[in-house]
Parts: sequence; C-alpha cells; structure tokens
Amino acid sequence: MSVLKVNQIQTANGVIMANLNSSGANIGFQLASTLAPAFSAYLSTAQSVSNNTFTKLQANTEEFDTASAYDNATNYRFTPLVAGYYQVSGNIAFSATGGIVGNTVAVIYKNGARFKDGNLSGSSSAGGLFYSVVSSLIYFNGTTDYVELYGLLGGSGTLTFGVNSGTQSYFQGSLVRSA
Repeated sequence: MSVLKVNQIQTANGVIMANLNSSGANIGFQLASTLAPAFSAYLSTAQSVSNNTFTKLQANTEEFDTASAYDNATNYRFTPLVAGYYQVSGNIAFSATGGIVGNTVAVIYKNGARFKDGNLSGSSSAGGLFYSVVSSLIYFNGTTDYVELYGLLGGSGTLTFGVNSGTQSYFQGSLVRSA
C-alpha cells in the first residue's frame, strides 16, 4: 500500500488548491478560477434595436469573469473551457417610446442557434420598461460551445434594450457541475 503525505496541493501552474494541517484536516480550500468559470455582465447604456428582430444583448460591463471566458467587447458571448453543466441566465429590459405593441422575449442562443426562450410578454405603455427573463441549465463541451443572450422587441418609436442604474439588462452564468 502506498501513502502520499503532503501539506499542500497545487495545480501544475502553481495555484494552491488545498492547505492541510499536521493532522491532515483541510484548513484552506481554494477552487482555481479556471476550474469553475463564472461571469456576470450588464448593459451600461441603452442599446438601439430594430422592430421584431432578434438582437444580441451587448452586455459590455463585467461585474466579474473568473476565467476570462466572457467576451464583453466584441462577441458578447460566454465560452467556458471547462466541460460541464452551467446555469445561464439573463434579463432584458425593453423600452419603446411609442409603446411595446408586440411580443418581447429574452432568448439564450447556443453556438449561434436559438436554444431556450424566456418568458414571452405582451404590450406596455410608451416609454416604460418591460422585462423578459430566461434561465437554463446547459451542457458545454469545454472547447467550442458558447452562449449569447438575444432579445426580440415588437414596438414603435425608438426601440431599446434599456438600463436603469446600469443593471437591468444583464447576462450571467456559472459552472454547476463538471462533466
């Protein structure tokens, strides 16, 4: 029988995963950020959209991105490099100066295709904010899978994905369980 005696466990690149005391009890466990990707980003200024056209939410302000897996500048997508099951959610605030006259919906796209729809909502008064939320548990292969948040707004006048204090239109996700 082999015995392994250590007081610290590190990854190959030096990230300390666990510190053990002299009796072997774990006194400090740290999950490396690259092993548990998570992000949260929001739209910082109103984004113009076209009537009845699926439009990607440009969530450009990161609250956090533990593994640099969210692109907040170009593609506005989450591409984690750890295979597993992720909880992904988003909220879009819709606004139309002439009123929301059609359906509004937030949709998660996976690998460029419509994947999961959020709640579908109807009309509202002119200038007000209307919301659609979407959430799903999604499997990622850890190499090429990615998700984006899109919205569809049917309305008149100036149409936007709205903001109020910078946080009403947001996109986020985190690893729940590895594959």
